[in-house]
Amino acid sequence: MAQITIRNLRKEFGAFTAVQSSSFTVEDGEFFMLLGPSGCGKTTTLRMMAGLELPTSGEIFIDGEEVGMKPASQRDIAFVFQMFALYPHMNVRRNIAYPLISQRVPRSEVKTRVEEVARILKIEAILDKPVGGLSGGDRQRVALGRAIVRRPKAFFMDEPLGALDAEFREHMAEELRALHDRIGATTVYVTHDQLEAMQMGDKIVVMNHGVVEQFGLPQQIYDWPASRFVADFIGSPPMNFLEFDGVIGVGGDHVVLDGQRISVPVHRQGAEGRLTLGVRPEHVRFSDQSLYRGRVVATEYLGTTQIVTLATQNGTIKARISSADRVLKDETVGLELNSRTLTIFAAEHGRALLSEANEGVLRG
Repeated sequence: MAQITIRNLRKEFGAFTAVQSSSFTVEDGEFFMLLGPSGCGKTTTLRMMAGLELPTSGEIFIDGEEVGMKPASQRDIAFVFQMFALYPHMNVRRNIAYPLISQRVPRSEVKTRVEEVARILKIEAILDKPVGGLSGGDRQRVALGRAIVRRPKAFFMDEPLGALDAEFREHMAEELRALHDRIGATTVYVTHDQLEAMQMGDKIVVMNHGVVEQFGLPQQIYDWPASRFVADFIGSPPMNFLEFDGVIGVGGDHVVLDGQRISVPVHRQGAEGRLTLGVRPEHVRFSDQSLYRGRVVATEYLGTTQIVTLATQNGTIKARISSADRVLKDETVGLELNSRTLTIFAAEHGRALLSEANEGVLRG
């Protein structure tokens, strides 16, 4: 397996720039997620890493070797597509074996490696079946088997679970992660599903309009979003945003909303004017002692928890609280925000202000 390094990667299609100066590193053995909405540049980035697209500029290193201008056949990688791309006239065994046969691997070794992969993927019983009659999950396993059997330096996967139904996607996500751990692979995985990325990834790159918005551990990205886009894209429901006019001085440690002094992490960056305070729904609590008030607009029952939507003078806010708590529509309640988890964004450009707690994350 191998470390993969991307430096200032850029891709232009005529006047359109699909990827803008992206830089990040995939460590050896990591399960690495490229996450973002449709059209953000994540698939184009993956295709350049795989050699299916040539970059306009920038560098791609796989296992220390610069491969930016080399074709896919010279990069020792395996690519798994969303639509399986199996050979319909071959059975499962022949589909998995085909990459080895094309490399003229001895027949005895082909047989051994195909059966080894079948055991890993638990598809020994269907090796001699035609692929046409297989379920979506089994076809995806066969596609994975064809990639694994080559023992490449890295696996690249472009939304491989996108064609499966929701319940089976979750099951296959667990299997994919377990498979990755068993074989110690370096895996780069493209998805638009933030839950899938948080569930499976060791590291996540969040992209938007061809730009890397943030790069880090799932918990870092969730707890300390580098921009308003990341805060809104990650989380269900997403982060709340409360707009206000104020001043955060260098070292300033609080804001005032509706007469309530609310502590925030100590900032090393100052800002003034239109600001946005971000808080996750699970970090909003009801408190009779708080001067900051909200009116209950709606409730959504989710089993053990409920999502309460409230109207405040700074905008709508959602709170995730226990379903055992009784809440009445149009009731006005005090709101307490967990000061350790708040993020301040500059409204002008949507970037988070740098704080002691998230300094390393935002710069990474």
